Amino acid sequence: MATTKKLNRRTKIKYRIRKRVHGTTERPRLTVFRSNKAIYAQVINDLEGRTLVSASSISKELAEKKMTKTETAKEVGKLLAGKAKEAGIEKVVFDRNGYLYHGRVKSLAEGAREGGLKF
Repeated sequence: MATTKKLNRRTKIKYRIRKRVHGTTERPRLTVFRSNKAIYAQVINDLEGRTLVSASSISKELAEKKMTKTETAKEVGKLLAGKAKEAGIEKVVFDRNGYLYHGRVKSLAEGAREGGLKF
């Protein structure tokens, strides 16, 4: 049962990160969820418990484009940054959600930075 070991490990790392990373009204939390097929990102205000902006690779804008998963993640980051700019969000705190900061997670973060988010 390697899967449950992996999930337990990631959950422990996730809670270790969340002890220090909190989203506020001025600086919400950008969190990432990565599945085998798709990648999702949300900007969350933890004080109110509300999702302010979200983007994913299954959205209509990105679903029909033929790209690798890493390229798709970068586009999701840019899309999220654009939506955040429209909502008046400039600065965020990045929450990698227990995933290692490389590959698709890193690509999403770089895309969000290119889109104009600061973290």
